[in-house]
Amino acid sequence: MTVGESSSLEDGPANDPSVSKNSHQDKPHAVRGDSPSPSALDSASQHSRQPRAIEFVDSHTAGEPTRVVIEGGPDLGTGSLAERRELFQARFDHFRSAIVNEPRGSDVLVGALLCEPTDVASTAGVIFFNNVGVLNGCGHGTIGLVVTLFHLGRIGHGTHRIETPVGTVSATLIGENQVAIENVPSYRQAKDVRLTIDGLGEVVGDVAWGGNWFFLTKSISIPLEMSSIDALTDAAWRIRKAVNAQGFPDVDHVELFGAPSDPKADSKSFVLCPGKAYDRSPCGTGTSAKLACLAADGDLEEGDAWVQESIVGTSFVGRFRWQDAEKQIIVPTVTGRAWVTAEGRLLLDESDPFAWGIRTA
Repeated sequence: MTVGESSSLEDGPANDPSVSKNSHQDKPHAVRGDSPSPSALDSASQHSRQPRAIEFVDSHTAGEPTRVVIEGGPDLGTGSLAERRELFQARFDHFRSAIVNEPRGSDVLVGALLCEPTDVASTAGVIFFNNVGVLNGCGHGTIGLVVTLFHLGRIGHGTHRIETPVGTVSATLIGENQVAIENVPSYRQAKDVRLTIDGLGEVVGDVAWGGNWFFLTKSISIPLEMSSIDALTDAAWRIRKAVNAQGFPDVDHVELFGAPSDPKADSKSFVLCPGKAYDRSPCGTGTSAKLACLAADGDLEEGDAWVQESIVGTSFVGRFRWQDAEKQIIVPTVTGRAWVTAEGRLLLDESDPFAWGIRTA
């Protein structure tokens, strides 16, 4: 069966209200109820012993993977994407874990649940999640989603509106693999936040919003090289705990900046994500936060390009326009490339002790 075809797999009684009826996931679902325990499926097993099937497409954006759930996700109703995100977090965290955690996923994998948008002018809605929970937004994931929808024949070239829990993102498919996303309004919340951390000394950085909350710093002397991943991860994790304790509890991403390896780039970054996995891409929401800081400091002019290199050597190109120059709020645009890497079905068998994934948090 290819992605997009109908599934004949049943999942509980035909009148189960948890079965989605939206156009993106219009077949019986692979998951019902709200218990993360496989034992919760005992009653369903009386109806069918067949594994539940989740249709997916995998891609990577500048090295960072995204898994888009095409069919088989839980019914989250017809509320706003923010409301559906809260429902997904509260009742279907077991589904999140099954999709992205081992043994079917990995810590680095970001999931994207394709949803029906609330606005008929929008192409799709999406809820992003990772190895430890739901995300606010995801720049690399939005690029991957658009390339996936093109791969499935659901969209063509041009501009498409993608609804997320933190706002609508405008995504323009430029080529088969290249997408420019006009992200949600971004801004710096705090400048030159000073932290004192054992083993690192004083660390100075900014707190900024770019669709997720970030602490951005150039204070770390650790080389931004693949050979330093363990040291960079340890430093970024300690920075996150320190900044959370110092009055910024919402910061869940840390960006460390340094000189680029690529002569065409303006900067190189290491980005630590909420579940302690590092971003292989330059991070779309992180690049948006960086642009907000550059704009606020007057270090980048409106419309000028900023090339952000990732720890693995890939790059995004960022630009911004002012939404409110007085309040220093920008609208960032981030351009990157993605490639589809796989498509298929994940099978959830109620007899499998790891049907809902191996949880580390």
